[in-house]
Amino acid sequence: MLTTAAEMHALQRATELEAPLQALEQRLAALGAALAASDAGAVESAASDLHRALAQAVEHFARAAREGGVPMPLRQRLAVASGQVAAQREALARATAALDRAIDVLLPNLGTGGYGAAGASTRASQGGSLLA
Repeated sequence: MLTTAAEMHALQRATELEAPLQALEQRLAALGAALAASDAGAVESAASDLHRALAQAVEHFARAAREGGVPMPLRQRLAVASGQVAAQREALARATAALDRAIDVLLPNLGTGGYGAAGASTRASQGGSLLA
């Protein structure tokens, strides 16, 4: 039974943090499912939802930290969620690199025209003019 004001405040803080943490965990699971299904539209939607849930969770946890701390079990769950975000980010980076390599193999001349990383044209100037 809770007897002190500090215990009651800690319980209230934990209750307030539970909802944004659960939302974050659910959004992570949704993104994982979308990635597993290779559904680009669902991945984009889930990533956007995850971004919002992560921002809300960080806001709630930062406020709780300023007001007296975050209970250890919730802190651990947030750390696990953070690790999952990092793992999904790494998986996406690897998938993107693999896709880029496949495109380079299949379309080796694709990189010779168009625009470079700085936005400047990578095409060789061929002179002449265009008359309408």
